[in-house]
Amino acid sequence: MTLAKLDLAAEVAKIFADLGVSADRYQGGTLTVRSPITGTEIGKLPEVDAAGAKQAIDAAHDAFLEWRLVPGPKRGELIRLLGEELRAAKASLGRLVSIEVGKVTSEGLGEVQEMIDICDFAVGLSRQLYGLTIATERADHRMMETWHPLGVVGIISAFNFPVAVWSWNAALALVCGNSTVWKPSEKTPLTALATQAIFEKALARFVADGGTAPKNLSTLLIGGRDIGELLVDHEKVPLVSATGSTAMGRAVGPRLAQRFARSILELGGNNAAIVAPTADLDLTLRGVAFAAMGTAGQRCTTLRRLFVHDSVYETLVPRLTKATSPSRSVRHSKPAHWSARSSTSRPSTRCRPPSRQQRQPAAR
Repeated sequence: MTLAKLDLAAEVAKIFADLGVSADRYQGGTLTVRSPITGTEIGKLPEVDAAGAKQAIDAAHDAFLEWRLVPGPKRGELIRLLGEELRAAKASLGRLVSIEVGKVTSEGLGEVQEMIDICDFAVGLSRQLYGLTIATERADHRMMETWHPLGVVGIISAFNFPVAVWSWNAALALVCGNSTVWKPSEKTPLTALATQAIFEKALARFVADGGTAPKNLSTLLIGGRDIGELLVDHEKVPLVSATGSTAMGRAVGPRLAQRFARSILELGGNNAAIVAPTADLDLTLRGVAFAAMGTAGQRCTTLRRLFVHDSVYETLVPRLTKATSPSRSVRHSKPAHWSARSSTSRPSTRCRPPSRQQRQPAAR
């Protein structure tokens, strides 16, 4: 099927219909979403304002006060059901990730599988919320530690992994007795909306089976930067997990520290690989190509710099050039003052696109 024949808006509508999401939740709003595959509009979502966001956070705090009293293994049962619902919706949610983010199908499905995997892990964790028993010098006394949930956990996710990041945070937060408030990237609100619908299905099953769970246990806030800032600054959010650029992290970290809140920051990377003389070059070729080009380079673990030993440089780099770009050469350089006596290189201080390789002079 050619791109011209793709009706992505119709696909999105069918996915949401299957999930039981009404059209007014992703149409007729102010936040326009376009698919990077074709550039066509696939959604126009309503956005929450500051007053609505504050009200939602207050409601999430009330949910936390009730949810923290539910035993850990019971909380784990909700996450087990979430994993089941994700398995049932894997094809649909994986396709939506592909449509909204532009990932290939296998990567869209793989991201949903990561959600399923963390649910499995969290279910086991719900029965392992241990505390230590500690020896004390006082007679007839006993010391022990008990871990308590924090409260509302704020989640700010980026566009490149629009649903997996939420699950890594939410599954663990929920089994530990916290509630969650999620502010997704403005580029990927559709996948967030679908994920929330899947969670609500699991929650309905949990309650129908006799479980006790409050409303507003998981809350989704669709909006711009101002909503993210409000989440970071709100006094009832003791922890914010934010994924994005290093610039975002430098802004978020101090603001949370200012009010003694906790932060989990997953930020950009400037990752390098070193190819030693004894390296398996066939394996290196595959590893470097995937590390640099997988997910179109949009990963915090993406390879951006490559240091190749002089003895294998002329063998590896031409093969890498051919593998990465059949019609366009990869830019690389061989400085005249390169020393073959050492395989140690000075790291570049500049970030380069993953499709470029820069050979560095040896440290002296």
